[in-house]
Amino acid sequence: MIGDEAAAKAWLRTLPACDDLAIERLERLVALLREENARQNLVSEASLEQVWQRHIADSAQLLTHVPRETSPWLDLGTGAGFPGLVVATLLPETEVRMIESRARRVDWLERARCDLGLDSAVVIGERLENVPAFTAKVISARAFAPLERLLALSARFSTSDTHWLLPKGRSAVQELRDLRKWRHMFHVEQSLTDPDAGIIVGTLAGRKGTST
Repeated sequence: MIGDEAAAKAWLRTLPACDDLAIERLERLVALLREENARQNLVSEASLEQVWQRHIADSAQLLTHVPRETSPWLDLGTGAGFPGLVVATLLPETEVRMIESRARRVDWLERARCDLGLDSAVVIGERLENVPAFTAKVISARAFAPLERLLALSARFSTSDTHWLLPKGRSAVQELRDLRKWRHMFHVEQSLTDPDAGIIVGTLAGRKGTST
């Protein structure tokens, strides 16, 4: 378990994608986040005291569940940039599409993307319902919507081969238990940054009662 800031930075160094340049970019992202948080409430002030554990490592742990070359990566409701900006920073050659509808956060994401030189990342400033469908190889969402609604909104971006990575905090097990309308191969992985949190991981076959 990653229990503090030092442990978070040490763990990040174990990732194949995390070289010296990646660490520099992550440090720059943290600096940009602190600066922007003074202008708009991207994350809680308390969480900034543990930013490497609570936001950077918490996002980066998703990379351990998919092959490194998997692309495009679709991040729903990216908000402050987690996990989308962290994934794009660690995998700069990967096409990461970040969907966010709130104008001020879209502006923040675009400025951060440009500052960090993340040329393969794309910020889509639309409501998810208005985004034209495309096939994503990875779909992530952190605190975006309850699982049933999340799937209803975003299953059109998925095939049976798409990897779903859904940090759900303490509700992970219960949300998966309550999922009735979908054929899936989801399971819950323990979060590395919070002993009480889980990540729903797996693939989706479609709604029950429909063909694949």
